[in-house]
Amino acid sequence: MFIETETTPNPATLKFLPGREVMPAGTREFTSPEDASASPLAEALFDLGDVTGVFFGQAFVSVTAAPGVEWPQLKPQVVSILLDHFVSQAPLFATGSAGGIGVPPADEDADYGDDPADADVIDQIKDLIETRVRPAVANDGGDIVYRGFREGVVYLSMQGACSGCPSSSATLKHGIESLLKHYVPEVLEVRAA
Repeated sequence: MFIETETTPNPATLKFLPGREVMPAGTREFTSPEDASASPLAEALFDLGDVTGVFFGQAFVSVTAAPGVEWPQLKPQVVSILLDHFVSQAPLFATGSAGGIGVPPADEDADYGDDPADADVIDQIKDLIETRVRPAVANDGGDIVYRGFREGVVYLSMQGACSGCPSSSATLKHGIESLLKHYVPEVLEVRAA
């Protein structure tokens, strides 16, 4: 088995591609060792001590290194853990954990609410995010999650390589906000949730 790696716009995060499905659908982010207890793979990566984030996409795993950690030292250890996991065909989530598909960590579960009168606008926003934004963000080792639309403001949460990325503000403001404003005139602004 060969695991490819790709850089991401976030210099602290590398994207690892095992050449097979990681998640059947959805995504899952782990931002602490406590979160990682739901997944033996995420837990093993956090046990390295130099990892501050793990993100599972459909066909990739993004790993974020702690500040000051150099990838040339950490990368072989991460690849070894990933190889062991995928070769042994171990389960991604612990039995009985709440590790299911697309379950956000509790602190990411904030909902900014939607006005029922905006249902058509919200459907347009969600469709654009699903078809145009999420595939591009997944290419960079992350994901974006819709959190709400109120008074012209779309609330989105960045995950994986996109969380904490130096260019995430620019991505939200200049990329996503411009796209949404172009197709949905009711959108006035996009904010990070």
